[in-house]
Amino acid sequence: MTSRQSNTEAYVWIWLPGKTEPVVCGKLVADGELVRFNYGRSYLERQDAISIYDPELPLRAGVMPLLGDLNIPNCIRDAAPDAWGRRVIINRQFGKEGRDTDTADLGELTYLLESGSDRIGALDFQRSPTEYVSRAAENATLEELLESAGRVEKGVPLTPELDHALFHGSSIGGARPKALIEDHGTKYIAKFSSSSDSYSVVKAEYVAMRLAETAGLSVAPVRLVQAAGKDVLLIERFDRIRVASGWERKSMVSALTLLGLSEMQARYASYEDFAQSIRARFTNPKKTLHELYGRLVFNVLCGNTDDHARNHAAFWDGRQLTLTPAYDICPQNRSGNEATQAMLIVGNNRYSQLKTCQEAAYLFLLSTDEATGIVDRVIMAIRDNWDRVCGEARLTPVDKNLMWQRQFLNPYSIGRY
Repeated sequence: MTSRQSNTEAYVWIWLPGKTEPVVCGKLVADGELVRFNYGRSYLERQDAISIYDPELPLRAGVMPLLGDLNIPNCIRDAAPDAWGRRVIINRQFGKEGRDTDTADLGELTYLLESGSDRIGALDFQRSPTEYVSRAAENATLEELLESAGRVEKGVPLTPELDHALFHGSSIGGARPKALIEDHGTKYIAKFSSSSDSYSVVKAEYVAMRLAETAGLSVAPVRLVQAAGKDVLLIERFDRIRVASGWERKSMVSALTLLGLSEMQARYASYEDFAQSIRARFTNPKKTLHELYGRLVFNVLCGNTDDHARNHAAFWDGRQLTLTPAYDICPQNRSGNEATQAMLIVGNNRYSQLKTCQEAAYLFLLSTDEATGIVDRVIMAIRDNWDRVCGEARLTPVDKNLMWQRQFLNPYSIGRY
């Protein structure tokens, strides 16, 4: 059984831009609760080397200091498994006893070393500095997903990841099941419905993502399928590029990393500071700011109050940042009208209302009229495409009525607009 104490170091491997094979770039060493990084000399000597992320881990020799109150570099933490991945690792190591195990009971290096190699972004973690061994089996195919129930009945084993997510998700508990799927040269993240859902969470996310697209926002393409009697949302991965020699991987960092905040400080993350970072460091800053403002408006109008700083991200090419397509736009259940966004919008105001968005318009280099135009466009897209997209999702009348004006276009959010 792996324990926190047994994982005190790990080697970081990176896929450089345009490459389909990784190279070792440095080493992580745990010292109690703290995990520090330093680049390898051979990597620093490469002509094509890029930093994992400036300014946190700039390309220079020596052990990198941790910024602020971080206990591990944020750009490394971005590559760690999410809540579901952590529960899977705990279940694999502790069995039934793991259900009551706190995710903090395992160190970060254990999560990095035990999670699959086809993780988000362009990093992976190994115990060896010279030999790269992928821990991920082949991604499940879409055919395997769709035929999963029949295969189980015939005694044909599924890939472990798919089996965990589809048939054992509720027994692991604590997070929404996910799996990686591949189909005809495209990679997907699959999200599964849960027996504990009080409403159609998977379909709600599909509806939100599709409506965001109709509103002219840049979003990850999505599909909705059924497997073993469960709804499954397929989100196309934008961090992978299929080429003749294999898969290229795109480096990514979260907004939490851009803002230099720890998990404990995430509640202080703000659209205001994110906008300032975009103005200073992103490609096409004005266009990017307008896109982010549209996403903020859409989050408010669809009831997605889970817009925390790890649900925003940017591509990093070693020199500059570019906003990724939107993802994880998922309307949240709400019992009343008043709501707040996970990220502050302007000043200390995080209220989920259009008037808050309008107060913040100047931060996104928008005039009042330009901001109003974006709001009008989003509202019209939701209203004009609501029935069609709900039809695509095969929402029941009950779920459709439950979401309309509770999550989507809630009167509190619209206010007197």
